[in-house]
Amino acid sequence: MGKVYLVGAGPGDPGLLTVRAARILASADIVLHDALVTPEILELVSPKARVIDVGKRCGQKLLTQDEINAYLVHAAAIASIVVRLKSGDPLIFGRAGEEIEALSKAGVDFEIVPGITAALAAAAAARVSLTDRRFASQVLFTTAHRKGGATALDWTRAITPGTTVVVYMPGAAYADLGNTLLSRGLDPQSPCVIVACAGRKSQQMRWTDIAGLGSLSGISAPALLIVGRVARPELESLTADVWRQMHADALHEEQQINWIRKGDIKHERRAKQHDLVAFQTVSRQLGGRHRADRSAAGTSRRAEAHPVVSQETQFRESRRRNG
Repeated sequence: MGKVYLVGAGPGDPGLLTVRAARILASADIVLHDALVTPEILELVSPKARVIDVGKRCGQKLLTQDEINAYLVHAAAIASIVVRLKSGDPLIFGRAGEEIEALSKAGVDFEIVPGITAALAAAAAARVSLTDRRFASQVLFTTAHRKGGATALDWTRAITPGTTVVVYMPGAAYADLGNTLLSRGLDPQSPCVIVACAGRKSQQMRWTDIAGLGSLSGISAPALLIVGRVARPELESLTADVWRQMHADALHEEQQINWIRKGDIKHERRAKQHDLVAFQTVSRQLGGRHRADRSAAGTSRRAEAHPVVSQETQFRESRRRNG
């Protein structure tokens, strides 16, 4: 019996794939992937692996979820490493719950490898902090659709002015979604940003508000909608201004530090020069005193020796004369 890995492929850029996910893909025997997994990610799969597309396109499913569950159990019986590869994170609107239940009931060992979910990739692309404490106190991850195609908008009752709402799979009917939000009491001028194909080369962004959702068109799938005060378009330029100001302040502070350091060096040099001059002055003074002391000592010795010689000479002259 093999092991099944529920792996998050992230938003599509291989650079955003986890190291563990890449290692598992490189050693996989069987890979079942969603339609949203990019070709760049699939290139990391072992060339010996059997790769099966189990996603859906334009609402048409290649396999039902029950068939995918059954195949995962079967694959674990014939292969050592089985990968269920999902776009984004497998635990965020990735139907992982049903697969976990099926594997658990069949007694199949499995592991979950997280990935970067679309909400975080879209927020990063739009430079939006979902939990900016100045504007948001909570974040709501939701989807506009549920199993069977039913629309799920009960979450609108949980929205407050401090809520950042992230809508996965908003669909193409943005006007209907906007009207529903307005009918639940949301401000028509609530900022919105729609990010399509987040983290990919084909990435697109549209900034608007709830009232303007109805005028949007030509947005590629997959897309994600962020609603809330954190999604104000001026925040992008404001954030850039803040970073520029911080950079300018840092440069100014560095210049001040360098100026102080240069001043300290100059002061230190001046202090050393002053100490040298003082030392030379003291040395000259001490040298002068030493020379004066030596001269005085010589004079004293000569003065003391001269009278002795004179008295002896006088004594000898006196004896000669008397004698």
